[in-house]
Amino acid sequence: MNKWRLTIILVVLAGLVGLAVWGWGNTLRGTSPVVTSSVVDPSVRIGGAFSLTDQNGKAQTEKLLEGKWTAVFFGFTYCPDICPLTLQTLEQARTRLGNKGKDLQFVFITVDPERDNPAAMKSYLNSSGFPEGVIGLTGTDAQIAQVAKAYRATYEKVGEGRDYTMNHTSVIYLMNPEGEFADPLAYGLTPQQMADVISKAMAADK
Repeated sequence: MNKWRLTIILVVLAGLVGLAVWGWGNTLRGTSPVVTSSVVDPSVRIGGAFSLTDQNGKAQTEKLLEGKWTAVFFGFTYCPDICPLTLQTLEQARTRLGNKGKDLQFVFITVDPERDNPAAMKSYLNSSGFPEGVIGLTGTDAQIAQVAKAYRATYEKVGEGRDYTMNHTSVIYLMNPEGEFADPLAYGLTPQQMADVISKAMAADK
């Protein structure tokens, strides 16, 4: 294979990868404002109805998202890195938002209901170094599967015995005060980058 042909192949492959990433972003954002009502094409809908239990044992539904901006993300209390870092980055981003940060709440939905009962969620979220006021949600296997499907989040149990872990979606779903999906916040953004995305979404929603 000559060098010219190899170069063309590499360019085509790079283009295909770029299209895949672009398509994933548009799937989350949608080609028009994405809402949770049933009249919108379900192929582009992010979010929807759920029935879960918070860390205080109180029943919660999607109504929890109304009235405030909300950063929704999926994880589990035994998560060694992504989940703690996500909580810390969100808090640093909220601080950078200044007064606007008062309108932002965090909702942490477990993908490991087998271990993450309300008491475990409460103990975890009360840990030193985590932001105050995080709402932790858990439920039955079926309830978690339902809310994950609504948000297009994926998760998978890895391993057996007490030391199993969970692979899960790391993206954060930014929801507006109407409970509608606004923007994805990718894992790996700096606190400032995250604050910029949130601030821009808040400004566009007025």
